Formats: sequence, C-alpha cells, structure tokens
Amino acid sequence: MQLNRRFFLHKGALALAGTTTIPNFLVRSILAETATSPHHRIVIVFQRGAADGLNIVVPYRENNYYALRPSIAISQNQVVDLDGFFGLHPSLVTFKALYDAGHLAIVHAVGSPDLSRSHFDAQDFMESGTPGVKSTTDGWLNRALQAEDIRRPDLRSAFRAVSLGAEIPRTLAGKIPAIALHNLNNFAVAGRGPAPSPAANAFQAMYADSGDHIFHAAGEETFEAIKMLRDANPARYKPGTGVEYPSSEFGNSMKQIAQLLKSNLGVEAAFTDVGGWDTHQNQGGVAGQLSNRLRDFSSSIAAFWRDLGDDVANVTLVTMSEFGRTARENGTGGTDHGHANAMFVLGGQVKGGKVFGRWPGLQSHQLNQDRDLALTTDYRQVLGEVLGRSLGTSNLNKVFPGAHIAPANFLGLV
Repeated sequence: MQLNRRFFLHKGALALAGTTTIPNFLVRSILAETATSPHHRIVIVFQRGAADGLNIVVPYRENNYYALRPSIAISQNQVVDLDGFFGLHPSLVTFKALYDAGHLAIVHAVGSPDLSRSHFDAQDFMESGTPGVKSTTDGWLNRALQAEDIRRPDLRSAFRAVSLGAEIPRTLAGKIPAIALHNLNNFAVAGRGPAPSPAANAFQAMYADSGDHIFHAAGEETFEAIKMLRDANPARYKPGTGVEYPSSEFGNSMKQIAQLLKSNLGVEAAFTDVGGWDTHQNQGGVAGQLSNRLRDFSSSIAAFWRDLGDDVANVTLVTMSEFGRTARENGTGGTDHGHANAMFVLGGQVKGGKVFGRWPGLQSHQLNQDRDLALTTDYRQVLGEVLGRSLGTSNLNKVFPGAHIAPANFLGLV
C-alpha cells in the first residue's frame, strides 16, 4: 500500500490531529518514501436520468434548433459562446474559463450506439462498456484497472478505486476491489470506535479475503492507518484558498473526491453520480429545472478543479449520461428520452478549448428516428482515448470488447 509522505506532514488534505502514536507500518512507509512521479488519476461523473445535451452545449447557429424548441431554447444572445456555432447554457458560465484555458474539451453527438430508451438498460450498458450485451458482469473502469495491473503490479492501495455513494457502481464492479464511501466523516473500521460503516466493512473484507501477502503483512497496522484517517476529522478539511463548493450533495461529493486525491492515499479511479436530469416536464430554458441543476453541476466541478491546485496535471475528469433527450420539446415544456448527447473532458493533459466530434445537424432527415440528435461518436472512443493517453492502458479491446477502438480514430482530446 503506497502512502505518500504528504499525508503525514499536513501538506495534503488531512492532518494527523488527535493521534498520539504512529504505527510502525506508517513509519516504515515514511522512511521508504521514493521519488516516483504521481500516478495519473481518473474521475468519472455520471449524470443519471439522461441530460439534455442540446440545451447544455447549444448549437445556437443551427436554425432548426429554435424551430424544434420554441419555448425552451436558449436564445443566441444568452448562450456563452464557444466557437461561433456552439455555446454553453448560461448556467455553465463557470466552465468558460476552463474552456478558454484549454483544460476543458467537449464532445458533442456522442453516446452509446445502443438504441435503448430505458434508463436502467442504457445506464447498465454504458457502465459495463458493452452496449446491448446484458451478460457482462463487470464494469469498464474495473477492467481498465485490471489491464493496468499487468503493467504496474506494484499498485496495492486499498483506496485505489473509490465511489462516493452508498454502493459500488456498475462502472467499478469487478475483480479489482473498490470501496463505496457515502461520507468520509462516517468512515469507521470494525472494532474501532463507532459502529463500522458498510464502506469500512467492505474495506476490511477486502483485506481478509485477499491472498496478497502484502495486505496480510500490514494487518492491524493498516487498520490503524484508517483509524488515523478518521481521527484526522475530515469534517475540518479546508479547500484551497478562495474555493467554495456548493452546499449540495453533489458539491459535497466533489469536495470529498478532491480531499481523497490530495491526501495521496493511492486513489487512482474515483466515481460519483448526480441525478435530476430526467426533464419530461417544465424543463425550462435559461431559468428553471435544468438551469438549476447545471449551476450546481458546473460550480461543483469548477470548485473541484480549483481545489486540486497543482495536482490537476495528473487528473482527468469525464462526464457522461446514459442518453440525450429528444430534439423536439414535448407538450409539457420538457423533453423525452433521446439518443446522442454531450460529454465534458477536463484535465491537465486535455487539449481543450474545442468542441470535438462530427455535428450531424438537426434537420428532420438528419435526426435519429426523426426525433433525436444522431450519434457520430461512440462514447467508448472518448473513454478509450482518455485511458490510453492518460493512464497508459494499452489493450483497449479488453476494456471495451467489441468496440474496435484504435488510436487512429481518436479525436485528439489528450
């Protein structure tokens, strides 16, 4: 289990307040610290409920956009212009500086090639990485970590794969152990103070079931390390200077992910989700239901980015949703289940400041089934490029079987 000295010396997010002794395991970790470069980390944000990509990244120079959405379209004088054709919803104004700085890339007309309009099936297919195949038992991100084990057998952190939520998402399900943390403040290890949380039980079971002698050798000292994490009182975490997260559930999740990354506990993959995107009724345009969700979404991610400081050089964040929404608004001022969507890719290595992907158009004959934005980029190409260029994942066809991902088809995101 690799623990960087910053965890112990108060340069990271968690100080060792309230502890009287340092276990031998941690002393040995400090003394054995090496000068290896920080490993790249990936953060996945899943927008559950099917976000409306057409009102998030607005094709405001597409005339038919306004004909299709007479009451909910974002007018040309209100969009946050990106490139003269696309613009951001005004509630995403905090993303503009990230885009202009070249850290934020956008992919439009992207998504799963499966045509399901079922939230459950579409989410399951997208998280498994095998659209249309229900027999897949693990998630694409877990397979990516498995593939990396071949290249980096030294990775042993118990916090390697973490989800901010009540349970392990399908994306992280698989052979590589993952931990679900609903709240860092409530994390407890069995037999240590408060009743153990489900996350702590999973953590302990992971060690108990492991055949790895490194895990077993750590034994009680490893649990002492987790006790120190709890005793450090994560509730007292202070974000970077001038950083203020929204007081929402999503804002708190992003703050805790930043906290974990800055603590150098060996987190390599982090996942969280945010709901509220299923806008069948009263979606709103510049103001309203979608606008409120977007303001929280963008403000939380922008705060996370600023909070990481210099660590952003080794972090890539990707947003995704199971499918988009219909190009035409419906009779109740909303939109129904659609097809292609928009994804955001944010990172220190990202070649941002551009909207990627081939735009299919919104004329009737250009729509999928005469109702949805047509798909021109498979979301697995986006994820494959991020994994290949950032994490160094080489065998992407094992991560995304059947997708036929090839570097020649990468968009140039990273």
